[in-house]
Amino acid sequence: MTDYLPKSAYLNVEESLSGRRWIGPGVERERMTEALGQATGLPAAVCVVLAARGIAAEEAPGFLAPTIRDTLPDPRGMHDMEVAATRFLRAVERRERIAVFADYDVDGGSSAALLIDWLRQMGRDATLYIPDRIDEGYGPNVPAMEALAADHSLIVCVDCGTLSHDPIAAAVAKGADVIVLDHHLGGETLPPALAVVNPNRQDEVDAPGYLCAAGVVFLMLVEAGRQLRESGKRGPDLMAMLDLVALATVADVAPLVGANRALVVQGLKIMARRARPGLVALSDVARMNEAPRPYHLGFLLGPRVNAGGRIGAADLGARLLSTTDVQEAQGLAAKLDALNTERREIEEQVRIAALDQAEARGLDAPLVWAAGEGWHPGVVGIVASRLKDYAHRPAIVIGFDGDDGKGSGRSVSGVDLGASIQKLAAEGLIERGGGHKMAAGLALTRAQLEPAMARLSELLARQGAGEGGPRDLAVDGLLMPGAATVELIEEIEAAGPFGAGAPGPRFAFPDVAIGFVKRVGEKHLKVSFSDGLGGKIEAIAFGAFDSPLGPALESHGGARFHVAGRLEVNHWNGRATPQLRLEDAARA
Repeated sequence: MTDYLPKSAYLNVEESLSGRRWIGPGVERERMTEALGQATGLPAAVCVVLAARGIAAEEAPGFLAPTIRDTLPDPRGMHDMEVAATRFLRAVERRERIAVFADYDVDGGSSAALLIDWLRQMGRDATLYIPDRIDEGYGPNVPAMEALAADHSLIVCVDCGTLSHDPIAAAVAKGADVIVLDHHLGGETLPPALAVVNPNRQDEVDAPGYLCAAGVVFLMLVEAGRQLRESGKRGPDLMAMLDLVALATVADVAPLVGANRALVVQGLKIMARRARPGLVALSDVARMNEAPRPYHLGFLLGPRVNAGGRIGAADLGARLLSTTDVQEAQGLAAKLDALNTERREIEEQVRIAALDQAEARGLDAPLVWAAGEGWHPGVVGIVASRLKDYAHRPAIVIGFDGDDGKGSGRSVSGVDLGASIQKLAAEGLIERGGGHKMAAGLALTRAQLEPAMARLSELLARQGAGEGGPRDLAVDGLLMPGAATVELIEEIEAAGPFGAGAPGPRFAFPDVAIGFVKRVGEKHLKVSFSDGLGGKIEAIAFGAFDSPLGPALESHGGARFHVAGRLEVNHWNGRATPQLRLEDAARA
């Protein structure tokens, strides 16, 4: 339930400092918020979240305390699940050689680590294979699959494989069985694998399509555990592995709905125990000094795990997540941290060039896109995400090496980018492509670029991309600085976790005076503001100097402002204080 009122500017903000128009909740949602408060006794700010999700009063207790038992779907409800688990267990029992072929991102690395960890606890090992992003590209390829099939009787493809007909056929021809555990959108036909477990197969009806690949792997291990118990045996403790599922779910921007909410909530608790050497080492190099939250997974840990696949050795992330050796974990974490720093520098160069190009085309179209020679294929996805956030439109960024281009895209809620790109491939407008609703990849030639982007823009427009104001900022409610306490923020966070598909509430603080302002680094700004009634709160505006927001607040000249953002608890030097992650402001 969204129910914002785009026709009436919230707080009369038609154009904010960053050029956005503010919109507020509609009458129906405000009534629901009020009714929830009366029925549950919960704070109004919490009821704002519940109303936004369409949660009725009787559903509130279960929503605020999601459990795996109540939300996890039955694995056997998915096609090929029993076959996959049975074949996997047979390989374990017969001591067959097992290979795990994984994608090079966080989801692929976490999925591989789940299988490796489970097998290790069963006294077995597995060969890890992750393709090089530049030399091999995404997913299984014929040479790699033939090589693995030569000395492995079972190959498990995780976070890839659903569209890999020829590579899987090549492995099968060499005598190997192949299991695919994936979540990317399936085609009209499936590859000749023994089992393709994917909630986004076209013949799945009620499957949990919101799961990332690690969630699918977890469900397969749940089914394997059930089969073990039915035969009088016992498998590893799956709950202890939820830290990997949570990391993958958040970092892969899977929507935090249904079972994903419970998987992340419980996974964060497991991660807080600091039992997995790889995540401990990664948390330490990222200088995490508090209990993990989705923010840490998405912005501190995830990018570092991804850095190996983007610009370094593709298997570094999966090796880090699966190792049990503390010293090895520390060494791998240090490498990934250094690669992440290098990645940021490359990304910034591409981001500036892509933004200039996209702005020259205009940011009001259904699709925002940019393409350039020599843009590193390891950062185009991140830059596409930046463009998507900036323009509030689906975005594609493509790097060319001569005539060959590799691109990546990110979408907005309600617009299925993966299906649209898959349609381009079916129409012959690109060489290949696919993905899922929120993210996708593609390969094309220079001659295909303009026609493909025009057709993609047309397909996305049919889904509603580009409608409404290009940069509307949805505000969920009003707060005064004095009401934004640590206790209130903790109550709001109980309605989380917040992330893709489940954004945290955004509050506006009206008519406040700016206190101190301090630039942090080159792009960020720390601010304090007060309401003149004794209420005061500090705020941090990340990337403020990428727009007019930073300069305007830095030289405020005593003016009063409406400010908007999301609340969080700031932990510093052993103290916990409320903080606003400031996203926008407007002159009052």
